[in-house]
Amino acid sequence: MVKLPTLPELLEAGVHFGHKTARWNPKMKSSIFASKSGVHIINLEKTSEQLKAALDFLAVETKAGKKIVFVGTKKQAQEIVKKAAESCGMPYVTARWLGGTITNFDIVQKAFKKLERAKLTLQSKEAEELTKRDKVLMQKEIEKGERLVGGLVSMQKRPEVLILIGAYDEKNAIAEANMVGIPTIALTDSNSDPKKVTYPIAANDDATKSISLFTELFAKVIRESTTQKVVTQK
Repeated sequence: MVKLPTLPELLEAGVHFGHKTARWNPKMKSSIFASKSGVHIINLEKTSEQLKAALDFLAVETKAGKKIVFVGTKKQAQEIVKKAAESCGMPYVTARWLGGTITNFDIVQKAFKKLERAKLTLQSKEAEELTKRDKVLMQKEIEKGERLVGGLVSMQKRPEVLILIGAYDEKNAIAEANMVGIPTIALTDSNSDPKKVTYPIAANDDATKSISLFTELFAKVIRESTTQKVVTQK
């Protein structure tokens, strides 16, 4: 069982720092403890409660074999999210949410195939006949494809659960998930709408320490639950 972070550990990671009071979303009122120097302070006891509920849900879904997708496209989250997702063998999105990833997965699969074809072509004898300019253009196309869908290429079906590092920044992914009833887990900073998230976790979604703390916890739960799933099956 994954150990929840203590309140001092949450404080150390800066989880309690929200945005300036002028930028808040009133729907976050129940998760706000106070304001200090014009900045909202998040109620970490509420955060702990929400985190436990989210991790319990995540464990159940992982044991059921669900495909969990990590989403974190803001600059400071990209490498942290990629590392966490790869550590637990789950797909991820770190560049930009590609419209239709949930609602029109066939289109996304075509992007996977296009990327794979380009990579194979560049490695084949056929590439020897290409001009230097064409090779450069193909390499750029591959790099763009890797950024957009490289973290999703292992997927054979659409996502079944989304983990989002920042509900405000990942609103497009949340909207798509809500269209088809796919559950979401998301960090909801003081400027977010928690009502649109299945399992909101009131937390600072900008600080790298806060992002690392949560993504590592999510990955750890998935790794442990995956192991338990395998043992149970045996």
